[in-house]
Amino acid sequence: MRPSTGMLTDHYELTMLDAALADGTAWLPATFELFARGLPGGRGFGVVAGTARALDALRDFAFDPAALDFLATNRIVSTPALDYLASYRFGGSVRGIPEGGLYFPFTPLLQVDGTFAECLVLETVLLSIYNFDSAVASAAARMVLAARGRSIVEMGSRRTHELAAVASARAAYLVGAMATSNLEAGRAWGIPTTGTVAHAFILAHPAEADAFRAQLAAQGPDTTYLVDTYEIEQGIRTAVEIVGTGIGAIRIDSGDPRVESKRARALLDELGAHKTRIVYSGDLDEYRIAALADSPIDAFGVGTRLVTGSGHPTCNFVYKLVAAGGRGVAKLSADKETIANAKNPRRGYTSEGKLALEVLGLRDAEPDLAASLKVAELLPAQELLVQEGERLSHTSLNESRAFHRSQIEALPEELLSLDTHGRTLPTLLASESGDLSPLV
Repeated sequence: MRPSTGMLTDHYELTMLDAALADGTAWLPATFELFARGLPGGRGFGVVAGTARALDALRDFAFDPAALDFLATNRIVSTPALDYLASYRFGGSVRGIPEGGLYFPFTPLLQVDGTFAECLVLETVLLSIYNFDSAVASAAARMVLAARGRSIVEMGSRRTHELAAVASARAAYLVGAMATSNLEAGRAWGIPTTGTVAHAFILAHPAEADAFRAQLAAQGPDTTYLVDTYEIEQGIRTAVEIVGTGIGAIRIDSGDPRVESKRARALLDELGAHKTRIVYSGDLDEYRIAALADSPIDAFGVGTRLVTGSGHPTCNFVYKLVAAGGRGVAKLSADKETIANAKNPRRGYTSEGKLALEVLGLRDAEPDLAASLKVAELLPAQELLVQEGERLSHTSLNESRAFHRSQIEALPEELLSLDTHGRTLPTLLASESGDLSPLV
């Protein structure tokens, strides 16, 4: 059953809506912000991903007759709420960090303005998309950095939900993965796809040599041959014997990657296959990739650890009300405090173009702080994505990919480390008068 977009939400969103319609709170002008209070331990930055998917979801967010019938039959909301939902269309505005950009603790990735009611019901779907996509993108970005220019291929479809697999492929490509194994990601998002054979193909033939001959006939020499179904050294020898020294690549999916890749490189060179690339796959994460910096591996196939955020499958984003009815509002509960009022995140850059700090000031009060902060430029971090319900941002995935590269290049070296020991971009909170206090 295809879900109704509006029903991709939690029960209490609609019961809150029902109560708000009854007491008039539903019509208050409101601002919600989506942000994280922190980063996973050791990380200096996170990556914003899922923006285009979220804007698609916002456009499609509605309640069809079947959804309304379910809500009525199960007495989840009252008749006035059903009437409201039947004609629901978001008519507010959205500001946000462009997709592929970076976020830090308390950075408002997204600000949603409108009536309390129309913003409230978007909470779950927005968090679902941003938490998953950004978790995958943040992990994949670290893997791309650890690979130091060598290719990353996303191949985790079988390790996650079938639709999450498509989102994972998109998030990984956004931050620099070369290709994906997922065909729907290729069809839907224009991502290069790749793949040759699995061990089942080798095992289905009487001998490894027969499998290589069949693959050669079907795919040609300039492809990747899986050489570890039986014994790696013999697999390499057989592949070169059948395909020739012009064999494009071999893939190893088992064993110690450092040891096996060095043995493979030496054997390939001995056999005259000097240009044959080595692809390694098998439970890789950014730390294992970094540890293979001096290995002769040319490309890494990454699956399980990538689609699960490399140990952090969510960014722990929250979506919080910060203004309602013209007044700033904030939670005060321990460890879950929020900061009142809509913010205008701006980022300070050095004369060399490196990120130096982030300032969170009030959106409607923008004192000139560049000189006092001793930065060369203080630039807005957000852009207007939706205005009066109309989508303004139509950035392509490749454009977002290029933007991400520029953002990574702007990061100071210490934040690119796989373990920053708790350091991240300094963040300051600016008062209406321009007074500054450290937040991070």
